[in-house]
Amino acid sequence: MPMLKLDNVSKIYRTGLVETRALRDFSLTVDEGEFVTITGPSGSGKTTFLNVSGLLDAFEQGKYWLDGMDVSRLSDREMSRVRNEKIGFIFQGFNLLPDLDVFDNVDVPLRYRRLPAKERKARIEKAIAMVGLSSRLRHLPSQLSGGQQQRVAIARVLAGDPKLILADEPTGNLDSAMAREIMEILEQVNEARTTIIMVTHNPEHAARAHRQLHIADGRLVDFERITPFPLNRVEREISSRQVAG
Repeated sequence: MPMLKLDNVSKIYRTGLVETRALRDFSLTVDEGEFVTITGPSGSGKTTFLNVSGLLDAFEQGKYWLDGMDVSRLSDREMSRVRNEKIGFIFQGFNLLPDLDVFDNVDVPLRYRRLPAKERKARIEKAIAMVGLSSRLRHLPSQLSGGQQQRVAIARVLAGDPKLILADEPTGNLDSAMAREIMEILEQVNEARTTIIMVTHNPEHAARAHRQLHIADGRLVDFERITPFPLNRVEREISSRQVAG
């Protein structure tokens, strides 16, 4: 079943008398468990696509189904509920609260869901263990490297158990070694059948996905199925190296 399906979606930004069409008759289907990367020049519509997909931004025309549900015209309250239950976001900036330690940063979105303290604790410890930071539970963000801070941001998402992860340049602020570590974590998450859509400018990272899409002027202009779907992580790494030459 498709996790995400956009059918002829259009998004227009209006500033005074000026209209900017950020998405133009945009159609895309992403299956459950896929890892898809999005590339394209600045201003091409990549971020708008993520905002629409993440129910952060409304759109003027078209239809959007998320996990089988028509979410095209939900109220703000309904969108907030669906977004909180089904979608996780990872950004280039880590967006950690500087005065909270690792545990409490991961806890923040769970508190909004009014989960019992015992369940929150179990989710947090499991998510932090998944990203290899169990020994850093009480460290502040300032005591962590950039790669470790991004791991905390990923753990914050994993604790919510989303069905879809939207990642906007999650390795953009990291050196190459740390970026590879983050990509490996995302691949492990994807192997557990979590759908991931990631915007990136890095061709090596884009080639590690099941499918690579290219956006220009608000439209999908090219796509390539890099590997058969699904693959395990070892097979994907081999394929990535072959694509990279």
